[in-house]
Amino acid sequence: MRKSPHFMALGGIALSAGLIAAATTGAAAEPAPTVAPEQLQAMQRDLGLTASEAEQLVKDEGRARSLENELRDDLGAKFGGAVFDSDTGELTVSVTDSDAVETVEDAGAEAEVVTYGQDTLDEIVGDLNSSAKEAGSGVTGWYSDVEADTVVMTVEKGAAAAGKEFLADAGVDKGAVKVKQSAENPKTYADIVGGNAFYINGTSRCSIGFAVTTGFVTAGHCGSPGDSVSGAGGGSGSFSGSVFPGRDMGYVTTSGWNPTSQVNNYSGGTVSVNGSSRAPVGSSICRSGSTTGWHCGTIQARNQTVRYPQGVVYGLTRTNVCAEPGDSGGSWVSGDQAQGVTSGGSGNCSSGGTTYYQEVNPILDRWGLTLV
Repeated sequence: MRKSPHFMALGGIALSAGLIAAATTGAAAEPAPTVAPEQLQAMQRDLGLTASEAEQLVKDEGRARSLENELRDDLGAKFGGAVFDSDTGELTVSVTDSDAVETVEDAGAEAEVVTYGQDTLDEIVGDLNSSAKEAGSGVTGWYSDVEADTVVMTVEKGAAAAGKEFLADAGVDKGAVKVKQSAENPKTYADIVGGNAFYINGTSRCSIGFAVTTGFVTAGHCGSPGDSVSGAGGGSGSFSGSVFPGRDMGYVTTSGWNPTSQVNNYSGGTVSVNGSSRAPVGSSICRSGSTTGWHCGTIQARNQTVRYPQGVVYGLTRTNVCAEPGDSGGSWVSGDQAQGVTSGGSGNCSSGGTTYYQEVNPILDRWGLTLV
């Protein structure tokens, strides 16, 4: 059976060769993804799949990525979001106009007419973001749930009233927001010492995300511009760019390191990454980090706002993959496509949890970077 949930900005990493290649972000039809055996094995372990089910899932997700991109372009303003069903291998596309149903079905996807749609939900998230500093202490975050056609606001146990008060103060459509109590309690974990990864100023540890031609990308909370970076094999460098809070983007310029298109699978080998085409919600995804290694799960939602103690971070992607301190900045891969770098979450890899990643393409765009 294929399986389809507090916050922490997980500091520092050192991936042996955890990096990526070919920046292919277009929506053109993709070739069948080539996935390393170790990645398929991790998917079997963490998603409860057989070998053949894991292989089929990768193929289905590759088709869904292309189909979502195609329909987003074709439908324009009528496109309301898309969700992949890992059990059936099908993509459901939300539309805000019933006239668009036929276009979706002719393309080979299921269609669902919704009230709000992704753009409207994201606008509501944006309005809440604008008022984030006024949110009560019991409010832990909010995100767009495309499948449910609603914005979900998470609050600590007993803090539902604080969530509703915040909604009223923000002036958003209350009917489009669901207040949900959870055990999530966001925090960062950048100040962890030890382990095999890259080190910031010789003290804290984080994980490499993906290689770019001049270094690598990672989480912004791992370091500030000018902070020194060191790693295995005599590699060195410094943070050339960092955004946190607001976003969680970091860029390190290196010397003495050889950029590769590989990600450490923590099973004695690496997996290749062949682009950065964004996977639909519902897709499987695997994460590599220097504390807990390689773990897989499912993309649950996008446009998640998280209130860390250090400040609010916007536009993260929510998953049910576990992570722990020191995994911050590490690689996220769906099929053979790079997705993002670890930001934070809650829980651990013994009991499970919720983990968020900063998508990789906005990092590349911000600093004009090119994947190896």
